[in-house]
Parts: sequence; C-alpha cells; structure tokens
Amino acid sequence: MRHVQISNIPAEGTGLSVTDAVRVRLVRFGLRRIEDFVLHLPLRYEDETRLSTIAEAAGSSGNGPSVVEGDVVSSEVRYQPRRTLVCVIDDGTERLTIRLLNFYGSQQRALVPGARLRVSGDIRPGLLGPESVHPRWRVVRPGTPMPARLTPIYPATQGVSQSVIQRLAVHALGQCDLADTLPAHLRARHRLEPFEPMICLLHEPPADTALDTLSDRTHPAWRRIKFDELLAQQLSMRMHRNSRAARRALPLPTAGRLSRQVLATASLDPTRAQARVLAEISGDLARAQPMQRLLQGDVGSGKTLVAALAAAQAVEAGAQVAVMAPTELLAEQTFRKFQGWFEPAGIEVAWLAGSLTKKKREVACARLASGEAAIAVGTHALFQQGVDFHRLALAIVDEQHRFGVNQRLALRGKGGAGEGNRSEGNPAEAHLLMMTATPIPRTLAMACYADLDVSTIDELPPGRSPITTRLVGDHRRDEVIQRVRDACMQGSQAYWVCPLIEESEALQLQTAVDTHADLCATFPELAVGLVHGRQKAAEKAAAMAAFQQGALQLLVATTVIEVGVDVPNASLMVIEHAERMGLAQLHQLRGRVGRGSAKSSCILLYQTPLSPLARERLKVIYESSDGFEIARRDLELRGPGELMGARQSGLPMLRFADPVQDVELLEAAVEAAGPLLADEPDAARRHLARWLPDALEWLNG
Repeated sequence: MRHVQISNIPAEGTGLSVTDAVRVRLVRFGLRRIEDFVLHLPLRYEDETRLSTIAEAAGSSGNGPSVVEGDVVSSEVRYQPRRTLVCVIDDGTERLTIRLLNFYGSQQRALVPGARLRVSGDIRPGLLGPESVHPRWRVVRPGTPMPARLTPIYPATQGVSQSVIQRLAVHALGQCDLADTLPAHLRARHRLEPFEPMICLLHEPPADTALDTLSDRTHPAWRRIKFDELLAQQLSMRMHRNSRAARRALPLPTAGRLSRQVLATASLDPTRAQARVLAEISGDLARAQPMQRLLQGDVGSGKTLVAALAAAQAVEAGAQVAVMAPTELLAEQTFRKFQGWFEPAGIEVAWLAGSLTKKKREVACARLASGEAAIAVGTHALFQQGVDFHRLALAIVDEQHRFGVNQRLALRGKGGAGEGNRSEGNPAEAHLLMMTATPIPRTLAMACYADLDVSTIDELPPGRSPITTRLVGDHRRDEVIQRVRDACMQGSQAYWVCPLIEESEALQLQTAVDTHADLCATFPELAVGLVHGRQKAAEKAAAMAAFQQGALQLLVATTVIEVGVDVPNASLMVIEHAERMGLAQLHQLRGRVGRGSAKSSCILLYQTPLSPLARERLKVIYESSDGFEIARRDLELRGPGELMGARQSGLPMLRFADPVQDVELLEAAVEAAGPLLADEPDAARRHLARWLPDALEWLNG
C-alpha cells in the first residue's frame, strides 16, 4: 500500500488543501495517513437526493431531515441572547429562517441577499414561520443537479467539517491500493463480497441503496468490513501467540513435594476442576517457552489455591515468584494466605506495597535481589524501578483486568533482568499467570483473548452455603436494620456496603463514613468497624483483622472489599444503592458471604425510581448466582468495550464489529485466521498492513 501523508495531498486544482490547524486535529483524531480515511467509515447516512419545497418540508415537520433550496432574502448577526447568524431564504412557496449559532466570517460573507442556498436539515415551526437550526448548507447555482448518492455523515472532531472529511475520503479511494487482501477461496467459503466495491459503496452509496441496511449495518458491504476487522484482530493475536514460541523461559519441572506440604498446611483438597487447571498450568511451566495463561473462575472457586500450587512448582525448581494484586487490601489478604501456607515449609514470603516504610522496603528488596525471599506478594510496587529479583520465573497477576498491558509486561520483564536468569545473552522471561474472578463470556474470549491460553475452574469447593439474594426498597430500611441486628446477635457477622466515601450532590448517595456513624448509634450493642479506600493501610489492615478474628460483628465498607476478603463467619451482606452498581461488581460483593457452612443472604437495597437498565441488572443478579451466566448477560447489557477494562491498552479494539451481534462472523474469522497465517502468510500480512499497520509494534510487546 502507498503511504501518502496528509501533508503531501496535492492541493493545486484539487480543492483538497487543509490548513495546518485542521491537519493537526486530524492527526490527533487518528487520521494520520491517506489510507486511514479508507477505513474511516460513516456513522450514518442522509438522503439528500430529493428536493422539497419549503412549504412541503414545513408540512412534514418531524419526519426527518429535508432538502430545500431558496434565495437569500436577508442575513444579519443578532444577539438574542447569544450571538447568532440569522438568514432568511425564500423559494416562492414559503420563507425559511436559518439560525447558525457557531459561524465564521467567511460564512457570514457567503450568505448575502441574492445568493442561492441548498439547505439540508430538520425544519420545525418557529415564532415567525418554519426555521432550521444549524442545518448543512452550501451556495449553489440555479439548476445545480441533486446528488446521485446518499450523503455519508462521518465521525468528526471539533474544528473539522464534514465536507473536509468527505473530500479526503473520496480522494483516498482514488489514491490508495484497494486490492483484495483475502484469497478468492476464503471469500467464497464465507460468502464475502469483494473489498473495493464494498468500501466504495460505504463511502458513496447509490441513491437506491436501502438506507435501513446501511443504518443497522446488515448490508453485505458492512458484513465484509466487519469480517475483515475481526480477521485482522485474530491474526494479530495469533501472531503474538506464535511469537512466544521464539522466546525463552526457565523450564520448571514438576516435583510435587512442596505442593503436598502446602495442601497439608492449608488442609485443602483440590476439586476436580482445580486439579484439571493445575495440570494445564503445570504442563506450561515445565516448558522452555513463556506461559501466558488466563485462569478464570467464579467467586470462591479457589483460584488462590491454584496460584499457590503453581508458585510451589516454581519455588521447588529453585526459582522466584511474584504475585501482584490491584489493591493493598487484596494483596495483603493474599500475602497472609501465602505466608501461612509456605512459611511452615521454610519458604520466605516478602511483602512489597506502597505503604511500606523506606527501611522495610529496602530490606524486602534486598532479600528478593539476593534470592533469600522466594515469593513476593504486593501491589504495583512490585514492577517499579529498584525492585530486582535474583531468579524470577513466574509472575501471577490477580484481577488482571485492573492492570494495563504495560504494567503486566513490566512485571513479567523482571524475569529477564535477574542475575540467575541470564544465559548467553538470551535472558529468560517469566511465565505469566493472570487470574480473574469475572468470568469471560465465550464470544468475548474468542474476540479478545485468542492470544492467551485460558483455564476455567467451573465448580465451587464443597461446603459453601448457597446465598439467598433479596431486593428491598429503601423505604423498608428499618426491616433491614432489624435483620442485621438479629443476625449479629445470633453470632453471625455482616457487611454493610456503600458506594461512596464522601458526599456527592450529583448522586446523593449515603457515604460510608456517615453510614458507619449512623449504624454505631443504631447498634450500641454491636462492635461496628469501617473500611474504605482512603484509609491508611494500617487502619484498613487493623479493621479487617478485627473482623476476621470476630472482634467486629458489623463491617461498614466501600467496594474495596469487592475481592479477596474471606471471612467464613460472615453470612449477611447489605449493599446500599445496588441500582448504581454493575453486575460484575454486585456478583463479586455478594461472593464475600456464603464462604462458610451457615445459611447466607445478600440484601440489595435500592432507591426508586429505577432506570430500565438498573431494573434489568437487579433482575439478573436476583435470578442467577452463576457467574458465567451473569457475565454473559453483562456483555449483552454493556457491550464488549466496557468489559475489556485495562486490556484495551494492549489490544486493537473493534470499531465496526460486535462480538455479540456478529458472533457468526467472529466464528468465521477464528476459523480462517489459523490457515491463512500458516498457508498464505503474505496475504495475512497484507491484511494486517491495511487494518492494523501498528500491529507489528504491538506484537513486539
């Protein structure tokens, strides 16, 4: 493909010249090359092929945009109350007032009495007759023919007009190589139209094109574009996956002695699902290529135990392990578990977090650099400069979606920097195990995680009690308070979860601090604690320790307790303003109870009126306790982009295809990517060059 820079667009006689300011805005908008305009596709289309009289357009007000034409009768700038350019045109049937709230001097000079305007936009009744606010318009000569094609409306940025983007898009179609990147047999197999006529149609659709098929993106042209985009994403992820085979990692053979000691200390037996995923992870660790595996499992399925046994395999092979969690509270919970499981076997577990004093941090870093500490557990502090490992071979990232790709790679890269990992100039990378308690629906996994190996724990350990979920309106708050009192007085413990820790006039939500004060006054007979994200680490740790040891009966908290908190005696949770929270968050919070044998309940306290989306979310969480089903419904409600989280910073995102709506095309792209890459690598690279020109740079990550 020819790379013609925007700055090199021929200007003389083409009408394509753009100012430096517009060029800068286009580049910031992501339109850096002429080729970028080929795939900068319209958001919608308008039919401007038919001309109406002003009287006809006024009579059909509310039926969508109309195109009218008339002569300028008057034009003036008024201040009523803001500066507005008001222009009146007449076509002999009626007069139309045009109001432009934002305008340039050149536009004001063009709208002079006697000029003939063609106007496209919504026409509505006004105080002085029909009017249109900010329509599209241009000066024409009498008898200028109507467009023969539908008018594309492109995504745009401030300071760049539709006409500029339209002209550059048309120029790009004539300037760029539009040869098909897909082999004919692949197009035939999946019933795909040729690329060039389809991309041209989307930029310049003939007037007889069915507008609804363009709007809902079911036209064959859109089908081809969506397949191409999905295929490019699959190819990039497969190339990334294949590139791992060329990199080196320390092979960590399976022995089992330390794993057996950990299990004996923890007094736990792996479930069948845990044993299955452990075998998958163990096989990866034994190889000399770096593992990149995602471990997913529902709330309470036992991912931490699997991570500990993977760590045991690495430590027994003489290597080090780093375990990173997104919050200090979650990291400390993991640290306490690892400390209890490994230190009886003589394995030192180091703690590293931002709240450590300088002296304690220096001691922890020294022991990791020397190799005396075999396991490090902590937060983002683990991958920061100055933290070195002697022989890091396994990096475990909990709640991986909360970290950006660069953060995960920075931790993995600590492996190659270790003194014990260097070999003939080819440093060994650390194996990477990522974990999530938010199950990933099948379509999202196919679309966005094809570069990873995925292991799934699909059963819960025995002994977990089922959780009863109840929806309760805020007007029944007194009943909920009595329920909490009864549970705590009978020996159970309870959580009371609030969304915010300080007042927000916009949302008018009860704060955790105020709720704690209110509940202390309401329950003088109970010990009530408080945990929120802005407390000092020592305060949070003390409150959590007191709750775990039973010294506190009720814990008021923000969503900081969403993951990692394990208190078997806690059997009741109240979630304030549940209507404000997402499905995944509600399910995660609910999973903090039901971790013992006692009957457990989660009360979702909501305020009315409920929006349709909030009503649907509460219905889903009430009806299902299956995290995989909840994740599937969440995907349907929110779409894939929102659920990707920080992974967006490392993956090419989909602009046109939707994994939920276009699952048939997604499956076809998954099927096609492997053979195309293996049998026709040149075609695969040409396809990537068109769709993801920066893919090779990303693949090197």
